[in-house]
Amino acid sequence: MRKTICTLFFSLLFAIAGFSQSDDWQKDIQSILKSQQNMGHAFSQLAKQIDDVLWYERVGDIAFVDKLYIYGPPKWKEQNPTAKDAGNPVKFWTYVFMPANLDASKKYPLIVLPHGGVHGDFTTYYTHIVRELISQGYVIVAPEYRGSTGYGKAHYEKIDYGGLEVEDVYYSRNYMIENYDFVDKNRVGIIGWSHGGLITLMNIFDHPNDFQVAFAGVPVSDLIARMGYHEQSYRDLYEADYHIGKSANDNVAEYRRRSPAWNTHKYKGTPLLIHTNTNDEDVNVLEVEHLIKSLKAEGLPFEYEIFENIPGGHSFDRMDTRTAKEIRLKIYAHLAKQLKPEKPIKNLKELQKAGYKF
Repeated sequence: MRKTICTLFFSLLFAIAGFSQSDDWQKDIQSILKSQQNMGHAFSQLAKQIDDVLWYERVGDIAFVDKLYIYGPPKWKEQNPTAKDAGNPVKFWTYVFMPANLDASKKYPLIVLPHGGVHGDFTTYYTHIVRELISQGYVIVAPEYRGSTGYGKAHYEKIDYGGLEVEDVYYSRNYMIENYDFVDKNRVGIIGWSHGGLITLMNIFDHPNDFQVAFAGVPVSDLIARMGYHEQSYRDLYEADYHIGKSANDNVAEYRRRSPAWNTHKYKGTPLLIHTNTNDEDVNVLEVEHLIKSLKAEGLPFEYEIFENIPGGHSFDRMDTRTAKEIRLKIYAHLAKQLKPEKPIKNLKELQKAGYKF
């Protein structure tokens, strides 16, 4: 959409100026647009590098912070199937946070924390949540799965929403277990909000024996419904040639394959908590209601809560408000039942001190 608008703008500008739109002018327009896109990726990479430094500043007093380079499955869709690198594993970065006072002779529960956003990334937006988890004695892995922003155009265009990005996140879980003896493979939880909530759900659907507990906050649940209420500029992210390449109208099956609400038949009963908010401006509550109804139809237990018009909308339980903190207490209690961290947070005063020092 933005590319089309820019093309029209330049065409109009040339017409007003009295220039003919020759092939050379068209090439110039395309060159300008390409340069603009490349500059956008360069700025995203710079922002990512700055935010990486901030992680050490914001959690370094209680956590060891590392960033690892690992891989997931090959791309689901090769632009050039005969290229030399076709079929190679997709490489990606992942953050790791460990308690600064970690005792390698002990076993620690692991939290897998996929970020949200269609082309998002794991940023210091999650500072206080990371601090709250670390203070309880969790080890955290937060993968920058395929399609994440901040790693250039090539990684951006590897996006596979609801597809092999789910496996990237699963690979990050496996990496931690395979490489750190102090990570307890029998105490692994996965939590995520929005797009991260979708990835959380798809992981416990596809790998039900490898996660002991899950939390999905305001999860994207039904891509078919989602395409109906979002604008074309949003749908363009999925219809791009390097992504799904077709609209939901033209390929219903592909969008259904990537939607938790249409995959609940794979749910095997992993202890699951779902939160949603009726005034969510991003993931309409109707998506999550569809998910909840589909899960109920499977007849297996899970927990959920539909919050009524909590301030903050889509971010209602990730904010720094008292209400958000009280809701996070519910999330941490849900996790602690299965993962049994060394120092579970039991009340608001403990949460405040864990996440905010005072």
